[in-house]
Amino acid sequence: MVVITAVEVVDVRFPTSLELHGSDAMHKSPDYSAAYVTLHTNRGKKGHGIGFTLGKGTCLVVQAVELLKPLVVGVEFEEIKNNFRQFWKDMTNEDQLRWLGPEKGVIHIATAAIVNALWDLWAKIENKPLWKLVVDMEPEQLVSTIDFTYISDVITEQEAIEMLKTKQPGKTEREKYLRINGYPAYTTCVGWMGYSDEKIVELCRARLKEGWTSFKVKVGADIDDDVRRCKLVRQEIGWDNNLMMDANQRWDVDEAKQRMSVLRQFKPLWIEEPTSPDDILGHAAIATHLREAGVGVATGEHCQNRVIFKQLMQANAISFCQIDSCRVGGVNENLAIILMAAKFGVPVCPHAGGVGLCEMVQHLSIFDYICVSADLENRMIEYVSHLHEHFEDPVNVKNGTYHIPKLPGYGCQMKPKSIWDHTYPTGRVWTKLLNKDESPTVSE
Repeated sequence: MVVITAVEVVDVRFPTSLELHGSDAMHKSPDYSAAYVTLHTNRGKKGHGIGFTLGKGTCLVVQAVELLKPLVVGVEFEEIKNNFRQFWKDMTNEDQLRWLGPEKGVIHIATAAIVNALWDLWAKIENKPLWKLVVDMEPEQLVSTIDFTYISDVITEQEAIEMLKTKQPGKTEREKYLRINGYPAYTTCVGWMGYSDEKIVELCRARLKEGWTSFKVKVGADIDDDVRRCKLVRQEIGWDNNLMMDANQRWDVDEAKQRMSVLRQFKPLWIEEPTSPDDILGHAAIATHLREAGVGVATGEHCQNRVIFKQLMQANAISFCQIDSCRVGGVNENLAIILMAAKFGVPVCPHAGGVGLCEMVQHLSIFDYICVSADLENRMIEYVSHLHEHFEDPVNVKNGTYHIPKLPGYGCQMKPKSIWDHTYPTGRVWTKLLNKDESPTVSE
């Protein structure tokens, strides 16, 4: 019998703002950070999970995890896995904490950190990578982990089971294909807003030599600057490779239409987060405006829950669904979103990067291909090259593809020294930076 005996949470931050990694039109100097959760058990097994942030405010997620601890400590893991749907509902519906959401914001990111750690623990107990754990589940068992509250008007439990059953034939072949060929990826590393033109050219040329065929550039500041940078990237990567653009919520709806009427000349596959992530009808209007030009709309990394995703799909507002492993309430809710996306015929192209997001979300995309979509057309996972060295099982990306993970778990276990060095504000890295005042974003 495995019992969860303790929940440990640490504020881990990396000073990525020093070199403007991750910079965009709205987030000009982010410090990639995480509320890092460790579940301890009476049998020595541990589960690890992450709630991703951009620096300041990580302490709020840490505190939210502390508030959720009593729902987890002392619980037999067998009880959780045998009724994961109800456990997830209990976590997201605690009658006082629910008021802080419900199912959104800081409290939901904290929920994701714990839930992701539970799945990591489950996969380690079964001695499988998380993707293999969910791929090997019978449709009924997998669907039993999902809460269909608020989405049953578009997909029911029975419908989800039938969708998975229809894709049972060919699973073995699709798994074999990914083991040999990997899962398609795209790189964002060439186009951060704070990078100089010289650095953009250097990075584009380096990534092309490495075999990349899909590139994303940040837009949303000055239109002349956007045109210059997009032209620069397009000149370097050519017209046969994919170019995507990301405005990071910078524009109003009409402004997005106007800006994209100019930027469409560079033939982007999509414009990502063109306006507020909560504006379903705004995204729909932008999508309608761009449809004739063959430019899709993508969003999801800031979608608060499965209900927002449902409405985006109902409104035909997105052409690409960008799930995030930490923004919604963990694996369970992402499984629901993947199934809805399949129902609406919207390809899933996860948001990744940050701290551990690449390590985690690859498992969800692998499941999507093997068990749900059975299709790789217009599907790819974002890749950002930063911080993988801090993980015990870092992503293996070569020739523009994710090569599927083999070690047990969800891939988000960090190295002890990395945690020790980057704990805020007492870790070695932060003690040095704060004392020397080298970073304008590290003080709170």
